[in-house]
Amino acid sequence: MSTARAPLIGQPVERKEDYRFVTGTGQYTDDIVLPRQAYAAFVRSPHAHANLLSLDTTAARGAAGVLGVYTGKDLANVGGVPCGWLIHSTDGTPMKEPKHPILAEDKVRHVGDPIALIVAESVRAAKSAAALIDVEYDALPAAVNPATAAASGTAVHDIAPDNICFTWAVGDKAAVDSAFAGAAHVTRLSLINNRLIPNAIEPRAANAQYSPANDSYTLYVTSQNPHVERLLMAAFVLGIPEHKLRVVAPDVGGGFGSKIYLYAEEAALVWASRRVGRPIKWTAERSESFLTDAHGRDHVTTAELALDADGKFLALRVDTIANMGAYLSTFAPCIPTILHATLLAGQYSTPHIHCQVRAVFTNTTPVDAYRGAGRPEATYLLERIVERAARELAIDPPELRRRNFIRKFPYATPVGLTYDTGDYEATLSRALELADVPGFPARKAQSERRGLLRGIGYSCYIEACGIAPSSIAGALGARAGLFEAGEVRVHPTGKVTVFTGSHSHGQGHETTFAQVVADKFGLALQDVQIEHGDTAKVLFGMGTYGSRSLAVGGSAIVKAADKILAKGRRIAAHLLEASDEDIEFRDGTFRVKGTDRSKTFAEIALAAYVPHHYPIEQLEPGLNENAFYDPPNFTFPAGSYVCEVELDPQTGAARIDRFTACDDFGNVVNPMIVEGQVHGGLAQGIGQALLEGCRYDEQSGQLLTGSLLDYTLPRADDLPGFLVETVKGTPCEHNPLGVKGCGEAGAIGSPPAVINALLDALAPYGVRELEMPATPFRIWRALAAARGTR
Repeated sequence: MSTARAPLIGQPVERKEDYRFVTGTGQYTDDIVLPRQAYAAFVRSPHAHANLLSLDTTAARGAAGVLGVYTGKDLANVGGVPCGWLIHSTDGTPMKEPKHPILAEDKVRHVGDPIALIVAESVRAAKSAAALIDVEYDALPAAVNPATAAASGTAVHDIAPDNICFTWAVGDKAAVDSAFAGAAHVTRLSLINNRLIPNAIEPRAANAQYSPANDSYTLYVTSQNPHVERLLMAAFVLGIPEHKLRVVAPDVGGGFGSKIYLYAEEAALVWASRRVGRPIKWTAERSESFLTDAHGRDHVTTAELALDADGKFLALRVDTIANMGAYLSTFAPCIPTILHATLLAGQYSTPHIHCQVRAVFTNTTPVDAYRGAGRPEATYLLERIVERAARELAIDPPELRRRNFIRKFPYATPVGLTYDTGDYEATLSRALELADVPGFPARKAQSERRGLLRGIGYSCYIEACGIAPSSIAGALGARAGLFEAGEVRVHPTGKVTVFTGSHSHGQGHETTFAQVVADKFGLALQDVQIEHGDTAKVLFGMGTYGSRSLAVGGSAIVKAADKILAKGRRIAAHLLEASDEDIEFRDGTFRVKGTDRSKTFAEIALAAYVPHHYPIEQLEPGLNENAFYDPPNFTFPAGSYVCEVELDPQTGAARIDRFTACDDFGNVVNPMIVEGQVHGGLAQGIGQALLEGCRYDEQSGQLLTGSLLDYTLPRADDLPGFLVETVKGTPCEHNPLGVKGCGEAGAIGSPPAVINALLDALAPYGVRELEMPATPFRIWRALAAARGTR
């Protein structure tokens, strides 16, 4: 009698894909060199805002090795970069949606705006020719600060003379105002969610080729969602049939949201490849990435929290100005609205919430989703004001949170979401235990004996992952479906290839998806291969972002696998001379219930492809199924974080001494990969809190943090050893795997925990506010100001 096969789901299986990465055999876009390869360089604006008076390309066209020089006039009949989300203002009017030209036409609107494309035999020749282009500008005043953009008197676009793209709101304002009128206590907070610059280890790159044989294009590109890139470029930019453009995203070295979007450079290369009759490759230099990759965050917010005499939340009122940058990036309008304001309930049963969002144009790089995308902004706001309220009311911060936790599910928030499951008490209690909060006073006293300050801070976050369903997202402005597709192809030998529309660029899909399918079919992990990133191979897909891969993409694969098993049962029933209902499948074997008659998965696969040996009426040959999955709701992972900091009051230098993260991700397929995702998110969240901050000169619009010398990324020695635990979670109730997202959690929950800890350490000095990033100078300055006041 055979023993039951040990399940793969829930096991810390080592990542299948890592061998090629650690041995240097991965293939990234820049590794691809096509026959007769040509290379591109872009001329970019040195001004944040200027009219283009003249553009002389004569010398560049005659330079050695140059194959073509193109400007905005050459692409005048090409569509602009489209925006994928339409938001309506509170008065019902659609957002202002100016054209985003592929190459600037009459005006440049941010430093780095592309003006001309040079194609040459080599990168050096292209760059040398770029230096020969003579551009005459009429520099204009720049609107840079989102807080003052509407009153700056400088219009980034003529169709938005006050720079307001839209004014949007959610919640019952009258009910909120009424609750505030009767509140026993009101806590107020003004804050800035600092602008961030993504820095994936692989810069953006593209390699475009035109084939005259069938009048088609192929684009190799660093993309998180190749099908969406194909759709937007073909339909809205180039005006060609979608099937005439193949988009391939090979190995991609990180994205964090910045590689979701269609960028102008990629469209320009595809367009030009037909003109020069050669494949064209461009790889961004790091300085170009700083100027042109979509930035993240950049909110200016005021918030008020109304409480009763017992510390119960009555209402939350929020006003946010969100920076869109110079143009609307692919998903930009939904970040401060659908993905931010609707998360302001957090883990709390606040009965009334109202949020107004004003999105503004500025002469800066476009802003879009960056790891967390709206959820970090909402969590930072909420957890900062909750912590301040606790201190104002002299209530222990965890206790104030407990008094207001949601405890019954499903729960409909006042800002439009319905949480299906959760247990916020469980994650908070476990986090407090792991962090040894009772031992904090002793550690604080020890720090004081060394002349140092110590503080503890808390954060309880919730995240909405996998935007869904498409019908509701469409009603909220999405211009595309938000489903996912999967195909499961069983070969005659019983081995399996899975094609998924999700894209892996560090998440480990080739392992986790294989674990799911191998468990489903009772196979060894090595018998399942995952294919992704090629629109010529994969049925369709919406890509990877918003922690949606397993919950949405994995669910589509499970649906396709279920179809495989249903067909397998019919084949097995025929071969074993039983009814379909009498066939059960377990551990890789189809068996007649209550008997020892059986067929292995491999035997059924072979039978499916050799039907003349086993004639089965009304059953097609083959064993290949596909499925689409459109989730009925978001998934809602949640967790509690505890941070301890120690700082030197003489210098302002701070370090994180302890950091505890306790999360509920529902069912977990691979705990090792999940822990790695949390670690990565924590590093980025701590980077935002202490180190990273994009700054522009407010007069000229020049990017002041334009390199890794000026923009400080976290290093290993900036981070503590993390204590991370995933609790036995509350499974998601509406997807077949019971999973929730995990990839962004660390970046969402950590910034407020860090800042709350710093403010706790500084509280004896009367410091109540600290701006991110909390650099040593800012901490020292806050201390000096407090000492002076005292």
